[in-house]
Amino acid sequence: MEIKDIKAVYFVGAGGIGMSAIARYFLSKKLVVAGYDKTPSNLTHELEKEGMLIHYEENVDLIPEACKDAKTTLVVYTPAIPAEHKELVFFHENGFTIEKRAQVLGTLTRTHKGLCVAGTHGKTSTSTMCAHIMHQSHIDCNAFLGGISKNYGTNYILSDKSDYVVIEADEFDRSFHWLRPWMSVITATDPDHLDIYGTKEAYLESFRHYTELIQPGGALIIHKSLEMKQHVQDGVKIYEYSQNEGDFHAANIRIGDGKIVFDFVSPLETVTQVSLGHPVPINIENSVAAMAMAQLNGCTAEELRRGMETYAGVERRFDFKINNPRHVFLSDYGHHPKEILQCAKSLRELYAHRKLTVIFQPHLYTRTRDFYADFADALSHFDEVVLTEIYPAREQPIEGVTSKLIYDHLREGVERTMIAKHDVAEWVRSRDFDVLVVLGAGDLNDYVPEITRILEEKEKA
Repeated sequence: MEIKDIKAVYFVGAGGIGMSAIARYFLSKKLVVAGYDKTPSNLTHELEKEGMLIHYEENVDLIPEACKDAKTTLVVYTPAIPAEHKELVFFHENGFTIEKRAQVLGTLTRTHKGLCVAGTHGKTSTSTMCAHIMHQSHIDCNAFLGGISKNYGTNYILSDKSDYVVIEADEFDRSFHWLRPWMSVITATDPDHLDIYGTKEAYLESFRHYTELIQPGGALIIHKSLEMKQHVQDGVKIYEYSQNEGDFHAANIRIGDGKIVFDFVSPLETVTQVSLGHPVPINIENSVAAMAMAQLNGCTAEELRRGMETYAGVERRFDFKINNPRHVFLSDYGHHPKEILQCAKSLRELYAHRKLTVIFQPHLYTRTRDFYADFADALSHFDEVVLTEIYPAREQPIEGVTSKLIYDHLREGVERTMIAKHDVAEWVRSRDFDVLVVLGAGDLNDYVPEITRILEEKEKA
């Protein structure tokens, strides 16, 4: 189905962060946009206010009439929805065009110049940085992001004049194979989603195939240290980047007094005195990749500087809730051992002489089973580790796989506790903290507002 033929769009699983961005795109085109989600959330309520028709009961009768014409309705679904879902079955049986979110994004990369960011970790921050640089530049962009930009309060940017679309390319269930990037960054390829891929080799092969999809005339901007082997088409330029070396890198890095300033070294034009508006050490490398892609597509030196200086970060990505001499409290989405290690090292660099406490909710039984030793090693870079039960998401329990696997493999000398998720707030209330971070991709983040209030009360006492 061509985008020009669509009059209504129906989402089976409307409330996900990625799905909502697509919904907002079609709302901006003044189409009928409706959908189902299992549970109401702040995000679904926002979408309803913006004009989307959402219901929370699996019921074909609740599908709006405007979404029941197979010739003019596009159905978008998330893989988290089971195949036997009554509404999904209805659409299949009646000949509707049914696409995953990634397929829809793939269509957009055929009608726009897709600037895509892929990788095990770092892709949300990097894509959001790039989108912000581009949006505030003379070039502008559309964007579909994997997190809520704190600059815009949304995961979606719309432009009525730009031919560019910035997309976070998701490797889960090989979704990024639907994309046809003009340019792409690949940040990392540390094995993940082995419940889907089975082996490390299959995971790396998936990224290799992704590089074949970049359009001739475009470019691949790939982290210098990756194990994967790229295989681009003729006419695709290859650039390497990292924090300290590569075609694009940082030099003359200065960290202190809550500020990070460096020079952006580039084969096109070196940009001096880049100041990070979200001054976290890991963002040096992420910003190098983001600026590289923006610069290759025409952003000026001053636009790069201004974009990075005004970048405010992403919700749940090193998301500071309190930051003062008495308490530091932040939330972070990190759920892979490499992400946790990066978080710990960044905090240690920022707060060298302060006690670091982490509350971590493991995400998925399979990921815990495959990487429990790596999780324990990464978490051992904190002074104190608090573990909650595993967030199952789409999985059934696996016998013998619990948070205790991680707990038992933490290094000697690390303070450790295991508590139930619903006891976290009271546990925080009963203790005092120096630097506290809530880590994980599950629902532990739901407790962050309450923890923030508790710590603010402590400061008033």
